[in-house]
Amino acid sequence: MNSGTGTAWNEGQAPTSMRAVVWTRYGPPEGLVLRSVRRPVPSSHEVLIGVHATGVAAGDCELRALRFSLGLRIFVRLLMGLARPRDKILGQEFAGVVRDVGTGVTRFQPGDRVYGTTGFRFGAYAEYLCLSEHAGGGALAKTPVHLRDDEAATVPTGALEALHFFRRAGDLRGAKVLINGAGGGIGIFAVQLAKLYGADVTAVDGPTKRDLLRSLGADQILDYTREEFARSAESYDVIFDVIGKTSYTSTLGRLTPDGYYLLGNPRVSTMLRGIWTSCTSRRTVVFGAARQSSEDLAQLRELLDSGQLRTVVDRTFPLEDAAEAHRYFETGAARGRVVLLVRSEQRPGEPGREAGKLGEVRRGTAPVPTVPEPGDSPGGNSAREARSGVAGELANVVELDLAP
Repeated sequence: MNSGTGTAWNEGQAPTSMRAVVWTRYGPPEGLVLRSVRRPVPSSHEVLIGVHATGVAAGDCELRALRFSLGLRIFVRLLMGLARPRDKILGQEFAGVVRDVGTGVTRFQPGDRVYGTTGFRFGAYAEYLCLSEHAGGGALAKTPVHLRDDEAATVPTGALEALHFFRRAGDLRGAKVLINGAGGGIGIFAVQLAKLYGADVTAVDGPTKRDLLRSLGADQILDYTREEFARSAESYDVIFDVIGKTSYTSTLGRLTPDGYYLLGNPRVSTMLRGIWTSCTSRRTVVFGAARQSSEDLAQLRELLDSGQLRTVVDRTFPLEDAAEAHRYFETGAARGRVVLLVRSEQRPGEPGREAGKLGEVRRGTAPVPTVPEPGDSPGGNSAREARSGVAGELANVVELDLAP
């Protein structure tokens, strides 16, 4: 039953179907197939969003290929389908416009530009999606005024994750912070937030991302192909390992006695070791992905509009080329985010998109707002997505967040 108001379309003109990229089988990108599916209808407290752009994240690729440990692969099949996914549409981050609202919706109206994340529901690789106005399990807010939709779609998961982890690390003023995987979807925002909080930032990534990381404010940049930070003599107050591939013992050795070890994509064995470390020493090991909060997303909007946070779009692909976008993402060559353009609509007066432009950094021009403090965590510490990846998400289904 249609609970929407119908104000987005004239009576009888609302489409009943939409284009979507359906995840048809586990494995390579070829399992992503463009199909016509039924358009969702908003319930009384939902908004119907016309998706204009959606980010390609590591979590989408990991889930598609079942790139997990054996235990997590079994768990995913139990959730998604044993032999093949049950007509699942991938994609979490999105930007677009409200097309219709349920009768009980008060925060949004048709025509509002919005951005957000669906959380573990996925569904953003489609022309339309429905989300509660309070976005339970996800986050929804009005889009930053100065960002295009393809830029806004790169923000929600990565920025919310970085915000969550740094809040758990306390006061960062004057702290030495190392970010491993600084050029990825979470790392790009982690570098910028750490600098906003007053930290001295060491960014670790590949040689092709040096200029990008410097432009984002990193004080020191380490090329992981030439030097291992875990084997250096430097010590850090906070180590944020977004990737989760370095030696736990070696990394812990680079942490100060009262330091914070932030694990963005931990294995189960690493989480167990983290529990032990937190219980037997003054060091604190933090894992467990963020509760995706619409309030936090609104705060990030202010930072984006002021230019204190910036987005980086590496390359865009049309929705029908989702498989190609996944293949490109998995090469590791992207300097910034990869985005699927779902619709070609633009705001009046908006310049045309430059598809394929590499490493574009966008800056806003609004008045400077107050930076959210690391210790202020209205969104809580429960689960959503880690590393723009899914391993942390699945671990948090059982609420494993063990930092005090």
